[in-house]
Amino acid sequence: MKVLVCISHVPDTTSKINFTSDNKEFDKNGVQFVINPYDEFGLTRAIWIKEKQGGTVTVLNVGKAETEPTLRKALAIGADDAIRIDAEPTDAFYVAQQIAAVVKENNYDLVIAGRESIDYNGGQVPGMLAALLKWPFVNGCMGLELDGNKASLIREIDGGKEKLSASLPLVIGGQKGLVEEKDLRIPNMRGIMSARTKPLNVKDATNGDHRTSVGNYEKPAPKSAVKMIDADNIEELVNLLHSEAKVI
Repeated sequence: MKVLVCISHVPDTTSKINFTSDNKEFDKNGVQFVINPYDEFGLTRAIWIKEKQGGTVTVLNVGKAETEPTLRKALAIGADDAIRIDAEPTDAFYVAQQIAAVVKENNYDLVIAGRESIDYNGGQVPGMLAALLKWPFVNGCMGLELDGNKASLIREIDGGKEKLSASLPLVIGGQKGLVEEKDLRIPNMRGIMSARTKPLNVKDATNGDHRTSVGNYEKPAPKSAVKMIDADNIEELVNLLHSEAKVI
């Protein structure tokens, strides 16, 4: 079983987000980057699959050299090898094309991606990748069991869950439920040391299409100051809830 796990290099949710003066580029100064949480669920599930029925787990990122520490962390968690495609991930279709080229070269049985990355929240790459490969695709996947080349899956839908079956090869967009947060693996010292010697292959990007571009970024409006209302002044409270907060 050859499993490929797509890894996004994203800002930690506690990081303070800023943009350059023209609001057209993300300011990376002082930002801590981590494995995209949805990808981390997928990575842990892939390692479980390897431990249960054998095989290999490869992690892949489309990015420049600054993403390599994130890939090394994935290796420390338990992936066997890593691939970095040397390109800026500025467009979802372009990223999907880069990943598809690697998949076609290496005959993977299963590709696990997060349903979206928590930086841009586009949720486009897994579906585009499946379309380029002409493989089955299950998004919002929160349950995965394999039996030979057959997969039993559970995905989240509006108002409930849906049970599906599919044949490998397969692309999934995973989320919490593939494993629970308590089951996520933290690199130990042995894993960190072994990650230093595991292969991290850097590949040149293939020709691809950039079909979108960033116009500019805009931060949400700052929250207004808190207004204190006397506990006996119910009329004013109701008026503010109605006219300003617009919740009643």
